[in-house]
Order: sequence, then C-alpha cells, then structure tokens
Amino acid sequence: MARFEIPRGAIVPVTSVDVRLDPAPHPFEIENMALVEENWRQEHAANPRLYDGTLTLPSELKLSSQGELVGRCHVARFATMLYWRKNKGSPGIEHCFAQAALVANDGALIAVRMGPHTANAGRVYFAAGSFEPEDFVGGRADTVGNMHREVMEETGLDLTHTPREPGYHLHSINGSTMLFRRYYLDEAAEAVADRIRAFVASEIEPEIEGPVIVRSASDLPEGTLNHLAAVARWHFT
Repeated sequence: MARFEIPRGAIVPVTSVDVRLDPAPHPFEIENMALVEENWRQEHAANPRLYDGTLTLPSELKLSSQGELVGRCHVARFATMLYWRKNKGSPGIEHCFAQAALVANDGALIAVRMGPHTANAGRVYFAAGSFEPEDFVGGRADTVGNMHREVMEETGLDLTHTPREPGYHLHSINGSTMLFRRYYLDEAAEAVADRIRAFVASEIEPEIEGPVIVRSASDLPEGTLNHLAAVARWHFT
C-alpha cells in the first residue's frame, strides 16, 4: 500500500489532523546518511549561515474520504530535508508543513519574502516553517501552535485572538503537502505590512526581508512558490 495517499495539484478541505510523532529515526535518513552529510557540506559551504537543526519529516501521510489527514513523522536533520529536496522521488519520504494564510480586511493576502541568509532566500510564501519536535503535544502535531509560533517569529504578529476558518485546506504538489487555514485580520493590507516592516527592522537577524501584499492571482511577485500561487487563485476566485 502507498505510504502517501494525498490528492495532488488541487485544494481540498481537511476536517481534522491526526499526524503522530514516531520516536524512531526516519528510515530515509538512515539509508542516505553519507549522501545527506556530503550534500550538507556543499550547502553549508555555499551558505555558512545555514544551521543544521531538527525538524520532522513524514514517512506516511494520507487523507481519508472523510477529510481526516493522518500520518506519521520522525525527527530528522535539516540537512536531510535539504538533501531530499534536491533528490525527490523516494516513496518513503515527503514534506508536510502548515501555513497561516493571512487575509487583510481589504481582502488582500499577506505573504513574506525570505531573507538572503535562509535556505529559501528570495522566495515568497506565507510565514511558516516545518513542524519541529516541539510542535507535537502528546505525540500529535499541534498545527495551530506551529502556525502561530512561525508567524510570531517571522512577522511579530500574534494570531492568538485572530478570527480564523473553522477547518483547514490542503494543497500537495511534488511531494510537498501544505496544510493551511485563513486568518482574518482587522486591518488593511498596508497597515499590516507596516507593522511587519517595523518588526523586521527591530530584529538583529530577521528571517524575512519583509512583507509581500498579494492583491490578485494574476499579478504574483517574482519568487512566489507554487503553494502560494494555488492559494491565491483559489482565494481570489
């Protein structure tokens, strides 16, 4: 049976999330340890500011006919994710992450452009990051906690009391599955962007260059990732 059974290339609703943390090492990381290490030497030589921390990568992920996303993740090195990203195709590993899709009160989407020192330098997407071990509570992925933490770390925005959609949606392409939920801010896009710019200016080493306002799916900025482009088409339609 396939380890990953996810609709590809479409945005579909998700009713609940039950992704568990397996304490065992990821089989892909064990099988490719030498290649991961060699690729990390190359990546780090090209960008010495990269940090080989820990995140989680799934070995199984499925969306049931009732809309429940279930899966199993393992703690892995950031270096393993970078190697996988260059060498996609293994049936035993993919990437899954969550994003808070920020919607200003004028309907615009608020994304970010990643900083030049990051692994995604110049790319545009919603403030987000991979699930980390701390994002699992009682062994289960805390999707809301992950989204709120990442948005706070990158933009300074606190989503604790921000109105949001009751459920999630999912978009999966090329072995990368994004789980997202729209959050509805009570300010216009430029006001939100100004707050993010002020936060970035206050940081010693900010993760992002700054905010990106998306007002149309037909006018996306350079560097926009496929996931954000798909959400923009869906949102503005």
